[in-house]
Amino acid sequence: MKYIDTYRHKKILVLGLAMSGVGAASLLHKLGAFVTVNDRKPLSENPEAQGLLEQGITVICGDHPIELLDEGFELIVKNPGIPYHNPMIVGAMDRDIPIITEVELAYQISEAPIVGITGTNGKTTTTTLVYEILKEDAKSPYIAGNIGKVACEVAQVVNKDSTIVMELSSFQLMGIKEFQPKIAILTNLYDAHLDYHGTRKEYAHAKANITKNQTKSDYFIVNAEQQEVMDIAETSNAQIIPFSTKRVLESGAFVKDGWIYFDDEKIMETKELSLPGAHNLENILSAIAAAKLCLVRNKSIYQVLTSFAGVKHRLQFVSEYNGRKFYNDSKATNILATENALAAFNQPTILLAGGLDRGNDFDSLIPALKNVKAIITFGQTAPKIEAAALEAGIKNQIRVDNVEKAVPAAYELSEPGDVILLSPACASWDQYKTFEVRGDIFIDAVHKLK
Repeated sequence: MKYIDTYRHKKILVLGLAMSGVGAASLLHKLGAFVTVNDRKPLSENPEAQGLLEQGITVICGDHPIELLDEGFELIVKNPGIPYHNPMIVGAMDRDIPIITEVELAYQISEAPIVGITGTNGKTTTTTLVYEILKEDAKSPYIAGNIGKVACEVAQVVNKDSTIVMELSSFQLMGIKEFQPKIAILTNLYDAHLDYHGTRKEYAHAKANITKNQTKSDYFIVNAEQQEVMDIAETSNAQIIPFSTKRVLESGAFVKDGWIYFDDEKIMETKELSLPGAHNLENILSAIAAAKLCLVRNKSIYQVLTSFAGVKHRLQFVSEYNGRKFYNDSKATNILATENALAAFNQPTILLAGGLDRGNDFDSLIPALKNVKAIITFGQTAPKIEAAALEAGIKNQIRVDNVEKAVPAAYELSEPGDVILLSPACASWDQYKTFEVRGDIFIDAVHKLK
């Protein structure tokens, strides 16, 4: 850890807790700042805030009093989930108080280089693949950011021989100033989080921040099949490393005659990959590019990519029972993710879908339902998904109360050789606290069949 003097004796407000706020407050306190934490949850219900209070950090809980901003703060470290139209953030910007997120702190103190990964879809799988490949090659990686531990906590324990593999959301990237990953990856861009960003342009601009501070000694790995991504690459000062699943490239990661190449080097055959789906091939190509830039041996890449079972809740193979294969894709909280999941299978599929109603219809899902023989629905969107399925010619439909009941219902409709896929195309919050809870219930229900 670099012990920097940047924040010594500075008055800093940490706005919003959760794990990132706790990590940021503790680090800034260690660096000699005068830290105040403000969180909406009451102190009596807030063990994180109580722990910070015990460290000698000032804690204000229960609401966000706007007058707090008049106490002379020189910096705000914002929880990524707090939108910029929040009155406290608007008030801070009106007062010209700089605002960052904790990944900026992580960069400033880290002795290790950072591989930063962002994108609409695939960033969790790509981050995990890069981490697993580096670990297999004994490169001493750490995983952090949107998955794993809080970035500024990991940055305190790494050294120059380590690597931090960091998943980064658009929310986190909006709050960077100097953040400069040695390797950055932009997997793809689709409509997402527009309620937070307002427009697709602002969302793309937030994602583009991952490369804004890179120089010609850094690398930016990009999806060559998306013009919007390549337009961002045009603005970067880094060395551009493209990847493509659709055509042979002059350099970068691509597929040719059933083989994965990096530049002019054969890496492995696509038929040996353990992860299904064209979208996962994109993730794999970007992960291979990062691994090769980190001087990883092909043997280590091969070992991971022939055995990797997937990220939990992201097209995760759960079990095979009486000839049926069960997959947990609970992290598919939007239609595009479910389209990608369905495209990964050629077998007859029974789809389990439904969840929070955000006002959209599901007509765009219809072309992806070609291999779906039956559908089990649940949650607020059940009627809308059923209507789309009927339009696709799927008459075999059952509506159930929840995911737990969906599993045996799907099994009763299935035959040997079928895939039973939980890929809800919706957020979980109408019935479950998180998509992880929803996925765990699915897994438990599958094992209860046995």
